[in-house]
Amino acid sequence: MQWLNTIVDELIARHPEGDIVVSSGVSPSGTYHMGTLREVLTAEIVAREVRRRGRSAIHYHVVDDLDIFRKVPVDVPADFSVHLGKPLCDVPSPDGSDQSYADYFLNDLLIASGGLHLDLNVIRAHEKYRSGYFVPVIERALESIEVIKQVLKDISGRDLDENWSPVQVVEDGYLKNRRFISIQKDTQEIVYENKDGQPATVSYAHGEVKLNWRIDWPARWSLLNVQAEPFGRDHATKGGSYDTGVELVKQVFDTRPPLPVPYNFINKTGDTKKMSKSKGDAITAADLLKLLPAEVVWFFVMRHSPDKLLFFDAGPTLMRLVDEFSELLSKSNKTDGEKQLLELCLEGVTEQTVSRIPFTHLVASYQAALKDADKTIEVIARTEYADIARKEADIIRSELRFIDEWLRVSAPDDVKFELKESLDVSQFTEQQKAFFVGLAEKVAAAPADADGSYFHDAIYAFKTDEMGPKDLFQSLYALIIGQTSGPRAGWFLSLLPRDWLVARLRLEK
Repeated sequence: MQWLNTIVDELIARHPEGDIVVSSGVSPSGTYHMGTLREVLTAEIVAREVRRRGRSAIHYHVVDDLDIFRKVPVDVPADFSVHLGKPLCDVPSPDGSDQSYADYFLNDLLIASGGLHLDLNVIRAHEKYRSGYFVPVIERALESIEVIKQVLKDISGRDLDENWSPVQVVEDGYLKNRRFISIQKDTQEIVYENKDGQPATVSYAHGEVKLNWRIDWPARWSLLNVQAEPFGRDHATKGGSYDTGVELVKQVFDTRPPLPVPYNFINKTGDTKKMSKSKGDAITAADLLKLLPAEVVWFFVMRHSPDKLLFFDAGPTLMRLVDEFSELLSKSNKTDGEKQLLELCLEGVTEQTVSRIPFTHLVASYQAALKDADKTIEVIARTEYADIARKEADIIRSELRFIDEWLRVSAPDDVKFELKESLDVSQFTEQQKAFFVGLAEKVAAAPADADGSYFHDAIYAFKTDEMGPKDLFQSLYALIIGQTSGPRAGWFLSLLPRDWLVARLRLEK
């Protein structure tokens, strides 16, 4: 956790007294997914570590719901294109309810924040603008247009024309870039040139005027006294929005910029591009917590520094991730960094939901026990994990709730199976039937504590030139689960109820 300690060390050195303010911000333009969570969790883990060291920390999460609705995501009706250009808070909800488009997508994060034990202070941008909170920074920006233009030119290379304005105005319900004419501070209004080229007046105290993004961000740092903020690597490029924000917050808003915490993206495994709200190709934050315990989500995001590109999928990556977390829990000689990581990941967790049983073993056992939790524990008790099954029975039951949902919605086909209820003897050759009956006798005579190796050897004993290992395994899978492949055969047979297995091999049921 050196990356985290470096950040927090510097924060405390910069701010030896008072609250330390960390901020995150997301536009509710679509699904809050694993990639979105990286910003929120990174900000939260900084705040957690600050508190762990005895200091007070505040995590503000700004919902940028006054942002423009720029693109219709694939999971939103195409006719929502009529709302393009409106503030997100004023676009109707995709589900037809009374809530806004922004509310609809934000709800997913709010649900996930409870499951992830986040200590968020949620700020709605549209509420702040419409309550007059942004009045002083809007006035400062409009009085400093030439300074802002020079900063943008010097830092980002943007050469802005004389009609450029640092604000947008709401005109006929849509956010528009219009030429600024003058400000009337006594009435808190601005005069601008409307679509017809005529002077028009609008209030900047009630959310009808919004700062452009590159100005809004440093203005927010100033208003909230932000001292650290994660942001995507696209904002951290030379001449990017962070660089211009640094100069704007110093020259226009007279405040110190926050400590930057740039982070890399999270891609779907095998993809070269980050998860996308508009493409709808990522699992939602709320649905993710139905598949993984909160502490495993934290573990995935936090065990590597924010600048590392991460890959995630709900199949092999998820399976490996749970096992790696389980191994860390079980490790007897944890490093100080590993202890710190676990403490931070487990904050707020009252019920352990990851056992010391390998994930693939649990998955196969659960299915072999016909998805009955108590029978699953009985199955595991016949394996080398008998002692753990006895000691961690309640934890296993909790973990199986996640596995059940994972099998239902996300598990790869090659790990899913069901024991065949009926038997069609005619589908097997006489050679296969002889193999089954012979194996049945070995299974019936097996010691009660026979493990996977015993059954593996028992299967191999029937290998012939005409029926090799592949033929033996495929025959067994066809007989037991109706597939041509499945879990490791010897280990799988060791999990099955012995009486049922003998009867099936004898072709009795």
